[in-house]
Amino acid sequence: MLQETIALAAEQAAPVAAGTDYDYVRRAVEFMTANWRRHPEVEEVAAHVGLSPSHFHHLFRRWAGLSPNMFLQALTIDRARDLVRNSSNVLDASLELGLSGPGRLHDLFVQHEAMSPGEWKIGGAGLQIRWGFHESPFGRALVMTTPRGLCGVGFSDGDDRAAFADMAGRWPNAAFIEDVASTEPYARRAFEREKWSPDQPLRVVLIGTDFQIRVWESLLEIPIGRADTYANIARKLGQPTAARAVGAAVGRNPISFCVPCHRVLGKSGALTGYHWGLTRKQAMLGWESGAVSA
Repeated sequence: MLQETIALAAEQAAPVAAGTDYDYVRRAVEFMTANWRRHPEVEEVAAHVGLSPSHFHHLFRRWAGLSPNMFLQALTIDRARDLVRNSSNVLDASLELGLSGPGRLHDLFVQHEAMSPGEWKIGGAGLQIRWGFHESPFGRALVMTTPRGLCGVGFSDGDDRAAFADMAGRWPNAAFIEDVASTEPYARRAFEREKWSPDQPLRVVLIGTDFQIRVWESLLEIPIGRADTYANIARKLGQPTAARAVGAAVGRNPISFCVPCHRVLGKSGALTGYHWGLTRKQAMLGWESGAVSA
């Protein structure tokens, strides 16, 4: 059944439009990251992505809520390293992205529950998952839901079939139904800042092993504009030598962005890897900085 569903997704797949805002932003972030030590000017970054400086500046600020220069400052590895080195508790310090104080922090206001490890072990047998692709600030997003709430968010970089297979393969015995109308409200709640409200929390369902769920619940405790490390999460779980296992669980987080694995740094302050691409992780951190400074 899963293979037939993947084939259907491939037939209906559409590549990411090259002219979308995020495509320009992605290339700009890649360029700025590769050249951050010399702090390239807006004119140089704009030329690299093929836009006029004025057009690029307005597009980028509309997307991130920050100027390209402020965003570049947010990406500097030295800043992240200083954060980790100078803070006894990473959660007590801001990522110094030009953010407001904790009193003005915003977040998705996620309300979560977990399915039993037994339900995960049987590969989602008996579980009905509805799915659909939607545009997001970070490219084309695959959103998956169950009757109990959001269970998956992934991203496609032009290959919808691969993105769907990656997500669906986590629960190989589930029944998958394409239903864009059903998944759209979840996509809007996740990616539209004006819909982030404690009065209407985004309901998510965590499906994984007991250890994975404990790690993912720890991720939900990291506020927007803050960061934690794999080692610190391991300590909080009472397993201080399990930083590597925590990293593996973070990498298997099925609900990207909403369960914020992008807010976890290496012990040195390095951004480290991200299942959906390091550039997207950097983009998420910068975009969030615009959300909390608005």
